[in-house]
Amino acid sequence: MGLANVRSVTFSDHAQDAHASTASTAPTAPRAPSPAGSPFADLADYVALPRVESLTRSVDGSRVVLTVATLDADRTGYERALWEVDAAGGGTPRRLTRSTAGESGAAFTAAGTLLFTSSRAGGGGPERDGKPVTQLWAIDPAGGEARPVTALAGGVGAIAATARAAETVVLAADLLPSATTFEEDARLREERAKRKVAAILHEHYPVRFWDHDLGPDEPHLLALDLAALAPETVTPAAPAADGSTQDAGDAPAPYPAHLPRPADLTPHPGRSADTGGAALTPDGRTLLAALRRRQGRGDRFALVAIDVATGGHTTLVDELSTYIEGPVVSNDGAWVAYVRASFSTPAGPADQHLWISRTDGSEARELAVGWDRWPTEIAFAPDDRSLVVVADDDGRGRIFRVPLDDGPVTALTTDDHAYTQAHVGPDGSVVALRSSWQVAPHPVRVEVDGTVTELATPAPPPAPVGTMTDVETVAEDGSRVRGWLLTPPGASADAPAPLLLWIHGGPLNSWNAWSWRWCAQLLVARGYAVLLPDPALSTGYGLEFIARGWNAWGGAPYTDLMDITDAVVARPEIDEGRTAAMGGSFGGYMANWVAGHTDRFRAIVTHASLWALDQFRGTTDGAYYWDEIFDEAGLVANSPHQFVDRISTPLLVIHGDRDYRVPIGEGNRLWAELAQHHADEHGVMPHRYLYFPDENHWVLKPQHATVWYETVIAFLAQHVLGEGWERPAHLG
Repeated sequence: MGLANVRSVTFSDHAQDAHASTASTAPTAPRAPSPAGSPFADLADYVALPRVESLTRSVDGSRVVLTVATLDADRTGYERALWEVDAAGGGTPRRLTRSTAGESGAAFTAAGTLLFTSSRAGGGGPERDGKPVTQLWAIDPAGGEARPVTALAGGVGAIAATARAAETVVLAADLLPSATTFEEDARLREERAKRKVAAILHEHYPVRFWDHDLGPDEPHLLALDLAALAPETVTPAAPAADGSTQDAGDAPAPYPAHLPRPADLTPHPGRSADTGGAALTPDGRTLLAALRRRQGRGDRFALVAIDVATGGHTTLVDELSTYIEGPVVSNDGAWVAYVRASFSTPAGPADQHLWISRTDGSEARELAVGWDRWPTEIAFAPDDRSLVVVADDDGRGRIFRVPLDDGPVTALTTDDHAYTQAHVGPDGSVVALRSSWQVAPHPVRVEVDGTVTELATPAPPPAPVGTMTDVETVAEDGSRVRGWLLTPPGASADAPAPLLLWIHGGPLNSWNAWSWRWCAQLLVARGYAVLLPDPALSTGYGLEFIARGWNAWGGAPYTDLMDITDAVVARPEIDEGRTAAMGGSFGGYMANWVAGHTDRFRAIVTHASLWALDQFRGTTDGAYYWDEIFDEAGLVANSPHQFVDRISTPLLVIHGDRDYRVPIGEGNRLWAELAQHHADEHGVMPHRYLYFPDENHWVLKPQHATVWYETVIAFLAQHVLGEGWERPAHLG
């Protein structure tokens, strides 16, 4: 429910008088009735469902590779493998990898070599705690076994960019700040490990991100020429520096001579190489990267051209209080497109704009002037005369075509789905993952005329449980507020369904795509109707809609939620007397706000929630971002903790200790203050606190996701359905 993107550190009900409202009734047709034994009816079956996580496409457009996650043997994690499917549709998926460590981050080179990152065994590279460190691996175009391409002591973080017409690849990898060579980095790491030193010396803010500490190493961008990768042979152990094969004691082991040696494009980077995106020119000679620039305790992004041969940096765009992100290079290598956004302030949110310039920074200009949508993905069309852009739009995630000649923006997709990871082929077709609240992510091909063809997949989406309807209402200020309503089979005026209001995180977000972690189908399968609204602050409705809730989270976002709930409970198939609310991150904040401002719900679930904004601002992993959203008066006026004495609805509080986005102190303080104000003389209260010592903002381990849903379902059953409390078995 929270967003973990590079720039925004945001986190994936009512005035009792109801306003006049309407609800549209245009249902989206389900694929098929949910069969008996639906995986959504059994949590064990649900967590065991295979899932498509990512997609990549070869430069010539002929090959599509999916990353597919499956539950491991002990059901406590997911193993990931690469599968190839026909780019034209049809055919049978073919599995390419089988390591137990799993593979991720796949990308193709110009020659068709498939690259990926993995900590699989058999590469002969560095180890940490007895296990191989993640490295870059390659599968030749003709197939065969994968082989390692790197042997970095700190491992490879990700593939940052590949060239379209050269065998150049740029990697994101971490090196210790004192190291001047890869050998020195390996020695320093070994020394820290031998002495069991875990301390980190920080010189700048921030010190952690999402669920992990930053440092002691720093992110670098490393270039590799895969044309220098030697033909695969049986290689002897690498000789020591003096040519012997004996242990050289404290001398650093040499980087393997049979592997191409990476070139460091960002020496002494600080955290500048923790980028906002990067792209190579087709010839692989220039990297266009959005590098971080420090500004106060925060940072901005600047567009920098890096000469891959010399490592020289040329700044193309760098403006104070401005983010330059997501650069992509045209097919002819002449142009770069990117997203430009000024810093927001408590006075209001800043807009995001598409820009284009020559790759030397000249002829810069804005595209799609007046188009009030925020790009999440950008690519050039094959003829370089337009951009293919993905953006949230009216509760969907559409693919748009943006002409470079200032012509009108047109939607390529118009269905009720969200599209992600869009890859444009030489013929103009787009291969992407598509999903909605009814269907899990699956690969599709979108033709230039908008025709959509589903591709084969080794992880077919399960049939949905009920129906999905687009609902809307009108807020008091005249704004249109809409959302999705999922309704269980059999819900009718004679058998109305209880309602769960599920509030999204972000808050700059939209309920437009499937989530394996926040799966509404699991509640629909248990007879609940689930309302997934996009209140003020949601994306896909324009800047003014976002601004309605800026510096005022307890204002329009709250009343929007109440207004659309009013519209939905007026429907005959909904039971107005049996309702609950739930949310995580910003949705958890709203759940807390709702609890302190209305008693209309029988139960409220608040996950990873913001509770005391004064405390939160200084302890979250990106405190600087909150200076853009709230002024001091806004922090005070919109902090849920000030209304704890008004809470009368039973709360289920959920938090993970490794959540650095919304630190555990928020959950602990909420729990302590509930006890202070609502516990009786014996310490008894109707609230519950589900705590995960080793989970982050999301709660991702399969066994813990199962416990999460078991507890939520039992809590709702007790308070909404009137059933007896049933403690989940695995909670002891």
